[in-house]
Amino acid sequence: MSSANLLGQSSTALAKSLARLSSGSKITSPSDDSAGLAVSMKLNAQISRTNAAQSNVGNATSFNQTQDGYLQKVNDALNRMSELSVLAQDVTKTTSDRSLYNQEFSTLSTYVGDVATKDFNGVSLFNGNTLSVTSDSDGNAFSNVGVNLGNTTYTAATGSSIDSVANAKTALTNVKAAINQLASDRANIGSNIESLGYYNDQLGSLSNNLSAAKSRITDVDVAQESTNYAKANILVQSGTAMLAQANSAPQSVLRLLG
Repeated sequence: MSSANLLGQSSTALAKSLARLSSGSKITSPSDDSAGLAVSMKLNAQISRTNAAQSNVGNATSFNQTQDGYLQKVNDALNRMSELSVLAQDVTKTTSDRSLYNQEFSTLSTYVGDVATKDFNGVSLFNGNTLSVTSDSDGNAFSNVGVNLGNTTYTAATGSSIDSVANAKTALTNVKAAINQLASDRANIGSNIESLGYYNDQLGSLSNNLSAAKSRITDVDVAQESTNYAKANILVQSGTAMLAQANSAPQSVLRLLG
């Protein structure tokens, strides 16, 4: 009976060791480490939330980079519009010449107005709204400052004309103001991207460290568990042999009596 009990214990240890090695986890049932299981579940949930927040930050970064990509071309357009405004003030130019300048000026104004309508996955890029970007696993948010290409500074520039010297002077003033506003807006976008980069690095580091902490609780130590498996396997084999020998002892006594 003693041999049978010991063999049962060895068999249980062998099965548990085999389950750990095959699953890669040292907690194959709540009874293995109930406290560790509880902690690992909370860590796993926080890791998932952290990774989701990092995804949100990454998408917000792409949003800002898309904004800046458009604004780079708007900058080129405004620069050319300011150049045309100066060219139209040339006293040696005729009304016909200014009409040609004005045509290009108007085309560039239309382009800037078209950019103002662009969106990113259905979210307007240039309506000026400040977006709240999830910055951690607890749902705290970073205020992503928006850009409004529809404000009066931009519309005054795009609504100007350079068909006369007087209008060209007014247009130049308006376009210069728009360029100054654009410089401020692009600086804000740069600040957004920089801050989001810090949040992204922070979340990545947190996710890695949480994963390491969870791993120490749940992941099996293959070297140690392989040793445990070998030990339990030997004990099962020897226990089986000893149990067989113990079962044969009564037969020897019977032969002596016979």
